[in-house]
This record gives sequence, structure tokens and C-alpha cells, in this order.
Amino acid sequence: MIRAVVFDVGETLVDETEIWGSWADWLGVPRHTFSAVVGAMAVRGKGHWEAFRVFKPDFDVEVEDGRRALAGRGTRFGPEDLYPDVRPCVEALREMGVWVGIAGNQPVRAERDLLDCGLPVQMIATSAGWGVKKPEPAFFERIVAECPYQAHEIVYVGDRVVNDVVPARAAGLATALIRRGVWGFVPDAFDPERLADVRLRGLDELPRWVAERRRA
Repeated sequence: MIRAVVFDVGETLVDETEIWGSWADWLGVPRHTFSAVVGAMAVRGKGHWEAFRVFKPDFDVEVEDGRRALAGRGTRFGPEDLYPDVRPCVEALREMGVWVGIAGNQPVRAERDLLDCGLPVQMIATSAGWGVKKPEPAFFERIVAECPYQAHEIVYVGDRVVNDVVPARAAGLATALIRRGVWGFVPDAFDPERLADVRLRGLDELPRWVAERRRA
């Protein structure tokens, strides 16, 4: 039985289109060019920060993020950046009595951004706040420690097989893979080994799947 759902952040809850675009603007690169390079890195199995180093070889995210913040152009998101299916999904899960949390690879300031989105969740956590990031096993161990249920009663929802599905499954969690965002359409997201317990086209499909698991 599924008693808890924990969501990733970027491209699971938050549409990062404008976030990526603002980084392209900061680097002085056309947005479509920057997006193409990010996609190329994703297909090659490289981290997205490698795309930044194509245009700025000495790129350091902490340094650049600080510079952007000082210039009043820091990376932030708000309720308007949530995908349209997010709030209805979370509200439906809560009405079912499901414990809902959010935990993703994000800077500490994203915790405030998520709080400001006003979602009815019981946990908001970031990798920076915890001092451990995906796909490290300790990240998912922390999820289990923070959640009032056992690992097999928790489903982790994310858009990346390598970062989300594989390590969550290894930690004993159920997994849901959502196909959207850059990593939602690269080859590993097709999940050829069918590792995810469910593959979603949108979060509107999740409450029904959880309800079925709760009846099983």
C-alpha cells in the first residue's frame, strides 16, 4: 500500500523553461542554442552543468549564482512556474489521506520558493539543506527517515531514471517516472528495463494509480 508520495522539483513540479532561459540570457547565449546544448549533454549522459561549461569553461554555479543574485537576476521560481497539474494532484492525494513531501536537488533558497507556492505538503527539503544530493543513497535514506512510513509505502516521483528511479528503487521505495522536461525525453527516460513502477504522462494520472495501490 502506498501511504506517502514524495516529489522531485525541477520538471516534476516546476516548469524550468524560464529558469533555463534566464541562464542563457546571463551567459549571453541564444535561448534555443543553449537548450540544444543542454539536450545534447543529457543524451550523452552528462550533467546539465556541463552545458554551461561549453559556453564558459570556468563556470562555477555557486559563483555565478551569487553574481546573478547581486545583480537582481537570481534564479527563483513561484506559483506561476508550477505545471498546471501539480496543485490538483497534490490536493487529490491529500484528500485521500496520503502524506505528501517534496525533496529534490535544489539550493536552500528553493525551500522558500516552494513554501511560497502554497502547496498542501507536509515536507519540503532540498539537497543543499540536507547536505546530500541525488543519486547518492543517503538522499533517499533521508527521505525514509523523514517520512512516517516505511520505504515500501513511499513512492518517489521524478523525471530522471538515473537520478530518481534507480536510486529510489535501490532504497526500497516505489517509483514513478514522469515524462516531461529535457531528461523526460532522452533515451534513458524510456526506461527500457521497466524499472519504474509506473510511467506517467502527467501528474493527473498519479492519484488514480495511488488509489489502486491503496486498495490492493
